[in-house]
Order: sequence, then C-alpha cells, then structure tokens
Amino acid sequence: MIYLDYNATTPLCEAAREAMLPYLGRHFGNPSSVHAAGRDARAAIDNARDKLAALLRVKPHELIFTSGGTESCNLAVLGLARCRSSLPEAGGHVISNKAEHHAVLNALEHLEKHENFEVTWLSVSENGIVDLDQLAKSIRPETRLVSIMTANNETGAIQPMREISQMCREHAVLLHSDMVQSFGKTDVDLWLVDSASFAAHKFYGPKGAGFLFLRSGLSIQPIMFGGAHENERRPGTENVAAIAGMVAAAEWTIRDRQTEQEREAQLRDALWTRITDSFPEARQNGDPAHRLANTLNVSFNGFDSETMLMALDLEGVCASSGSACMVGSVVASHVLLAMGLPKERASSAVRFSLGKKTTGQEIDEAAKAVERIIKRLTQADKAYAVA
Repeated sequence: MIYLDYNATTPLCEAAREAMLPYLGRHFGNPSSVHAAGRDARAAIDNARDKLAALLRVKPHELIFTSGGTESCNLAVLGLARCRSSLPEAGGHVISNKAEHHAVLNALEHLEKHENFEVTWLSVSENGIVDLDQLAKSIRPETRLVSIMTANNETGAIQPMREISQMCREHAVLLHSDMVQSFGKTDVDLWLVDSASFAAHKFYGPKGAGFLFLRSGLSIQPIMFGGAHENERRPGTENVAAIAGMVAAAEWTIRDRQTEQEREAQLRDALWTRITDSFPEARQNGDPAHRLANTLNVSFNGFDSETMLMALDLEGVCASSGSACMVGSVVASHVLLAMGLPKERASSAVRFSLGKKTTGQEIDEAAKAVERIIKRLTQADKAYAVA
C-alpha cells in the first residue's frame, strides 16, 4: 500500500506510542481523583501541558485540551463569538470565508441561522487566498471575531496570516485560526492570533486528542457542560494517554520540520512532473507559491474524482478528493468551488498528501499507477465513443 493521504490522518509515531503506554496500563487513574493514582494522572497532564507550552512559546494555562480539531474549532468560534457580550442585543458580526473546513463553516452557519449573527463570507482568489481588501472593508465596530485557517486542508494554500493579524489588531477584533493542517509543516507563530485549533492525529499523534490555544486574559463560553475541567472551559475527564501521546508527537514532528518539509516538497514536485508527463491536461489547484510542502491537489479533467480514487485504490494508492470529515463521500470540493473553479474541474480533483514515511520509490510507483489509470480510462472512453 502506498499511503498518500497524510492530510486525512497520519500514522502514530513511536514516540507517541511509548508516551501513551504507561497510561493505558498501570497509570490508569482519573486525573480529578485526590488519591495517589489520580495525582499521577494529573501530574502527567500538567507535565504535558508545560512541555507543549514551551514548544509553542506560550503559557501553560493558554492551552485547553480537547478531543480534536473539530471540537477545538467549535469551541473557538462559538465560545468567542458568544462571549463578546458588550453589545446589548443578541447576535453580532463575524467574518470568515467559504473555503474553511466544515468544523468552522458549520459552526458559523449555526450562529447565522439560529443565534442572529451576521456572517461576512470573504471571497477567495482562484488560488485560494482570501481577499485582504475585502477583509479590511468588512470589519465593523460590532465585529466580534475573524476566523481564517492558516493552511487549507485540501489545496495546502497558506493564508497571509501576518497581514490578517495586523488588520484585526488595528481594529481590536479577535482572530481565530484553524491550524490543524499547518502544525508541523509551517512555523507556528501564535503571537499573530488570539486563538488557534490543533488536532493530534494530523501530526503523528493519536486520534481523539487536540487542543485550543486561547490567549491569556480572554474569556470563552464553554460549549459543553458537566464539570470544571480545563479551568472550567472544557468539561470531561481528560484523556491522559492521548494527551501524553499528542505532546510527544508534537515534539517529534517539530524536531526536523524544515529539513523534512524540503524533502516532501521535492517528492511532491516530482509527482506533479510525472503526472503532467502522462496527462498534460492535468491542472494543479491552489497557490503554487504559497502552499504546504506536502500537498498536491490535481484536477484530472475529463475524469471524475470517484473514478480516479477507486482506480488508485485498486492500484494500492491511497489518496482523497478533499476533506476526510465527510464520512466517505465523494462530492465536488466546496473549497475548489469557493475558489471559483468550474464544477467539472472541482469534481475531477484528487488530493495527494505526503508525509514522513513517503519515499521516492513510492512516488515513482504512484506516478506509474496514475499513468496506467489514465491510459486505461482513455482507451475505455475511446472504445465507448466508437461503440
């Protein structure tokens, strides 16, 4: 099997596995218990939080442990939008764009439909970059929150976060960024934002773990109820093993980030060259100059995504058409449609995403698989046309 779907999830690294094992066995205590077993578990969480804070250059209490990226994004969007209650009337104004992950999109749509919020949806260019001029014009006195993801999970497009941050700071508007896909691939500068979301399984940690960065001094309304955990911001017994594994994975991923990203970029570009050699009609989606080193989103014009993905799967190549959070569905990418691409092009897109275990030999074999598929599908089309 050739796994080229690292943006969907990553394999658990050995460092994370080793960090988790003690808390899946002997050290099983509830971190809220006052006895020795509970204190051991609490110490593990405190130690993990301290390590992660040092890695990110933030304060430990600015990190809220969650179940993953979706919960972190929901907590940030709903919790921050609802919390800025200086206005006497219900609702408020928030700003985002239609190329965001559904964890942000659906949360904003909920505010818009059910809580009297007004949402300004920024336009994105054909390369997936938000319109900065429109953002500047959209900020109003009643704007409570701007939410822009750092890097897109489908195209890898990296947003100009420094410029976005400056605009928000000048107008005293809170800025949240979904950093689920960018962590471990780009330099993380949390000074630019007020809140940021992360998911462990995107950087070789366990599934079911994540965290939210919330700048010190900011209040947030919880979206779940039932306990005083995480300083009364996120209730529920902490997943000690997953938290320990997540922090170990973060340290392991960051250690050789720059060298690894350069390696993955070379492999990505090699794959793109081979694809265009076998299918010149292929089109690359996303910003070619500002994107994640591991991500290649290609439209195979004339062939739909589902056909390509099934053919790749039969060849032993794992890829996707976009977000893995749509429960196995293969539909036209909302990200590519938001970029203004034709539906035919959006419906023929395949995302290849590389990772630490991707090898040059795998890229060569994947390229050969694409060549075989294109040849087979082209011949089938010709035979059908003749018939």
